[in-house]
Amino acid sequence: MVYEAAQSMSTDRLADVRATRSPAGRGQLRIYLGSAAGVGKTFAMLNEGHRRRERGTDVVVAFVETHGRLHTAEQVGDLEVVPRVRMPYRGTFFEELDLDAVLARQPDVALVDEFAHTNVPGSRNAKRWQDVREMLDAGIDVISNVNIQHLESLNDVVEKITGVPQRETVPDAIVRAADQVELVDMTPEALRRRMAHGNIYQAGKIDAALTNYFRIGNLSALRELALLWLADKVDEGLQRYREAHDIRATWEARERVVVALTGGPEGETLIRRAARIAARSPGRDLLAVHVTQSDGTGGSSPAALATQRRLVEDLGGSYHQVVGDNVPDALLAFARAENATQLVLGVSRRGWLSSLLTGPGVSNRTVRESGDIDVHMVTHSYAGRGRGLPRAAGGLTLRRQLAGYALAVALMPLLSLVLATVHASINLTSDMLVFLAGVIVVALVGGFIPAVLAAVAGSLLLNYFFTPPVHKWTIAQANNALALAIFVAVGLTVSSVVDAAARRTKQAARAGAESELLVTTAGSVLRGQRSLPAVLDRVREAFGMDSVTLLELAGPRTESPQAGIASRWTAVGSSGESPVSRPEEADVEMPAGDGLVLALRGRPLPATDRRVLGAFAAYAAVALEQGRLAAAAEAARPIAEADRVRTALLAAVSHDLRTPLASAKAAVTSLRSRDIEWDAEDHDELLATADESLDRLARLVDNLLDMSRLQAGALAVFPRPADLAEIVARSLDDLGPAGQAVNVSIPDDLPEVAVDPGILERVIANLTANALRYSPSDVPPTLSGSALQDRVELRVIDCGPGIPQEHRDQMFVPFQRLGDTDNTTGVGLGLALSRGLTEAMGGTLEPEETPGGGLTMTLSLPAVPAPSQALAISSDRDAGTA
Repeated sequence: MVYEAAQSMSTDRLADVRATRSPAGRGQLRIYLGSAAGVGKTFAMLNEGHRRRERGTDVVVAFVETHGRLHTAEQVGDLEVVPRVRMPYRGTFFEELDLDAVLARQPDVALVDEFAHTNVPGSRNAKRWQDVREMLDAGIDVISNVNIQHLESLNDVVEKITGVPQRETVPDAIVRAADQVELVDMTPEALRRRMAHGNIYQAGKIDAALTNYFRIGNLSALRELALLWLADKVDEGLQRYREAHDIRATWEARERVVVALTGGPEGETLIRRAARIAARSPGRDLLAVHVTQSDGTGGSSPAALATQRRLVEDLGGSYHQVVGDNVPDALLAFARAENATQLVLGVSRRGWLSSLLTGPGVSNRTVRESGDIDVHMVTHSYAGRGRGLPRAAGGLTLRRQLAGYALAVALMPLLSLVLATVHASINLTSDMLVFLAGVIVVALVGGFIPAVLAAVAGSLLLNYFFTPPVHKWTIAQANNALALAIFVAVGLTVSSVVDAAARRTKQAARAGAESELLVTTAGSVLRGQRSLPAVLDRVREAFGMDSVTLLELAGPRTESPQAGIASRWTAVGSSGESPVSRPEEADVEMPAGDGLVLALRGRPLPATDRRVLGAFAAYAAVALEQGRLAAAAEAARPIAEADRVRTALLAAVSHDLRTPLASAKAAVTSLRSRDIEWDAEDHDELLATADESLDRLARLVDNLLDMSRLQAGALAVFPRPADLAEIVARSLDDLGPAGQAVNVSIPDDLPEVAVDPGILERVIANLTANALRYSPSDVPPTLSGSALQDRVELRVIDCGPGIPQEHRDQMFVPFQRLGDTDNTTGVGLGLALSRGLTEAMGGTLEPEETPGGGLTMTLSLPAVPAPSQALAISSDRDAGTA
């Protein structure tokens, strides 16, 4: 569908679901989402502000960035504008949103531009969306805007499409949590016309923008990303609406393809066929499901299912496993719960004889009961070949029991009729054996109860038609009465044995299904990736629940009703909609350990299922502990690293700080001594020694401070276009006379680099000083510059001893000096600091071997090859506005 310019599509939560204001007086957030700069997000936000003010709402403009756009500035009109706060930073001032002023003003609605904006260091919050969160907590409604490229999950995708990295991002969860998200949409052609008319960028940037970022392909891809992302959010609201209104019918709002897997060899064919069906519809979902029968699973190979699961995930789908006594019912229940529109099944592998004896298979019954779900029957090379090894019979189904009753009713009279015709040639013993065989047949078909009916009916028929006196219910001889009693006893015994065997088989099959389910879940726990969510998802799917929640009790439990038990239960993990907040709200609760309860909402569970649920509860407790241990280990890693660095620092600086201090002190002490009369030459030499030692000490302290800032993430970097040749020249000047010997080869037409010049100067000085230290005296280092696509590379080449390949990673570890035997050359911060500073500017620093021997340090930096690329870098901020 093509939208007209500035048309917006709303994803307001459905009115029946959102009948009340946000809880606890919290403000509501409305976000205008756009695919690129200039689609009209800021204009739409201001227009909404005017509309609300006309209705009597107190509206203020907390922050709006017009970027020099006349129409946007005019749209502000007579709306009240909160003055901005001026923040000093690195010798200049920046204007930012004055959060304190907005909170003090306490309007009903605040308009906040550029939701993903990064605040100037020193501001109250690092990100503007954090400012917005404080306004919402204060009960202020906020209207803001953001572009699709600033969503964290799509950041790398957008960079691949446009070639421009986005430095300002916002977590997807923050935007998804908004009460309303509206897409401000515009066709790529209309947006390019708006750009050409000068309504987005200034005239000097228009041509560059149209030929780079604002190409038709880029804009179309960004528009598709915005539509798909918003479609996911719409789908979330639709699912909530369906659940709130208990709607079970399929709504074909979005294509969802479910493929049923049996674990047989045809599975991969079905998965690929389903993936092709799903690929025909944009925004489609592919789900694979395997139904584990509680009364026996035939032909199911765990290895094949594992392979098919990997294939589904490789094709972008998801794998699910449910337990059900009736496969068609379980399959269709899963499909309807997922609002599936299409179901892919394989043609049965059963042979014609099996189909004739057992009736219609799973596929046929699923088709008959599918209702409004389209079912695809896919043929494959294994169709009709049978299932290989015969499967063990499960418990007696209702169909078999009914067949047993029918057989008992029909078979006993039929045997009486047959035996009456040949009664003259056989005796009572033969008659009893024939009836006993009939009872056994009924027991094999229908189980215990039909066999009991057959045994009683057979004994009565034997007594009336074949036991003297015939056609009477009396028995003349005692041995005949004994024979009839033995007949009934044998019939009942055989029936009970058959029925017990059937129950044992059913229990064994169910145990196998449960074991398969538990093994799969245990694998998820052992892998440790999303282990707790995986366990809870598995419980919800396996038992068909609406939600599963793991609750933890904070503090000791008491029985007093005034103790506030409910308020101390905390949900540490949940799966599904409407999770419970305390055990009393659950349909099923299962203790999972000290202070832990697994609470299920949906339906009561039989006792047989509670045993398996207990194992799941134990898994959930282990997964929770595993996650907490992993989090604790992750939190302890920086501390351990800091301890390692601190220990290395103390060991390294014990000499390096003392050496320049001792040299400077000795020189100063000598100059102050009155015992020796120094001539002018010695006096100058001592002063030079003191000056050199103090300079060395100052450099060491600067390096230590910068390394500390890097490790703490507190080093501020401000990239801007700069000439690499000028920076190299200043770096060599810093090295003094030694820098004059370095060979420099930098082309005059080399593009500018987007760096912090002061930081890059230090990096080049460090690398060059290191090269001078190890280069032969007759072969000085060389600095060579070149351009490669959107990067500029500077190579610092020396012909020294070099570093073996296996030691090159160690050379960037702080306080590591490869090959050094003393501490006279520094604490080993140079390369570690150089790499850290380079990466902070968006560059890379990698070692290479110099042809002929030596080490080459390759410094790769982002280039500014043309005004178009300069626009792409400098307009990161612009791209978040409309």
